[in-house]
Amino acid sequence: MLEGKARGGKGREWERNRGDASRFFSEGRCLSKRIFDVCLSGFGLVVSSPLWLLIAVAIKLEDRGPVFYAQERVGKGGRVFKVYKFRSMIPDAERHTGAVWALESDPRVTRVGRVLRATAMDELPQLWSIVKGDMSFVGPRPERPQLLEEFTREIPRFVERFQVRPGLTGVAQVYGKYDTPPSNKLKYDLFYIKNRSFFLDLQLIFFSFLITFMGKWEDRGKPQMLRKWRRVLRGSKD
Repeated sequence: MLEGKARGGKGREWERNRGDASRFFSEGRCLSKRIFDVCLSGFGLVVSSPLWLLIAVAIKLEDRGPVFYAQERVGKGGRVFKVYKFRSMIPDAERHTGAVWALESDPRVTRVGRVLRATAMDELPQLWSIVKGDMSFVGPRPERPQLLEEFTREIPRFVERFQVRPGLTGVAQVYGKYDTPPSNKLKYDLFYIKNRSFFLDLQLIFFSFLITFMGKWEDRGKPQMLRKWRRVLRGSKD
């Protein structure tokens, strides 16, 4: 009896130690990811700063509208924050429609906006959101509060996306398209949350830079693009 109690006590103590070690590992991983985010986004802000002026001038010359576009988004734990982007659509694009998802060939996108979207340059201001801690470099895309109510009501497990900081890029951003249904994007997001690691983050960041340099963000998720990425990866290994 005493021996059984002793074993039980040791077993519970081992479980507690394992839980403490798991929490310590999780906190350490979050800290290292945060340090990586701040360093990479800070570097990105410095390197891309000359582009900000060129993009602002191009937007102003096309229609004299505002340079930036601000939206409320929902982040980790359901916290609402404001995200900024270079404006890629006509001014007041949602005046008659309200909050809607952008389409793959959205007629509201301007000529300058098409270039910005193809190269993801419209997302550059979100580097500051990463520095502030509202976002991470890799994670699920932050959704708008107006759309979130519908998604959480109709799509099971959608709220699980709030376990991590939203990201500038991620599995859904790289392998999905503008018009990929939210339920399908959720599968990508849940895959990332379950399998997230520093190595996976590096892979997704590499793919994101590759798509940016190729100017193919409008074509991401298409079979021909996926085949092209595989060829590039095989070439890099040779």
